[in-house]
Amino acid sequence: MNIRRLSIAALGFALLGLVQTASAATEIKGAAILDHPCGKVSVKHMGLVHAGKMADAVKLGTPEMQKQWNDMSADDRKMMAGMMKEMSKSAADFSKEIKANGLLVVDGDKATLTVQKTTKDANGSGTETLTQRFAINGATCLITR
Repeated sequence: MNIRRLSIAALGFALLGLVQTASAATEIKGAAILDHPCGKVSVKHMGLVHAGKMADAVKLGTPEMQKQWNDMSADDRKMMAGMMKEMSKSAADFSKEIKANGLLVVDGDKATLTVQKTTKDANGSGTETLTQRFAINGATCLITR
């Protein structure tokens, strides 16, 4: 009887270990990010913002993000779009930065892309970090907070 309980307990712990392993976050680095749906939507979004096509860029967000954008006043949307465009990069330049410095962490139905770039010049060094979060629904990634 004790051996049977011990075997069941051991099986339970083994299965628990498999569940924990299966739910562990996955890290994707560099160029491989560009093959993932979240990497693709991130580059597309950056390119649209850079081109000043905010109406199209907003469509790449979750319904909640789209509602939040649409609920802003026209003046606030114009100001925010201007700031975003000023800080954006072309899709090609952003792709290069992702390849060189990108890390995508996928955890179930959520993902986070971090692109950290360190620069050095005559005045010293600095770090620029971009973080973008995603909601994953099947094979679709949408930008979220």
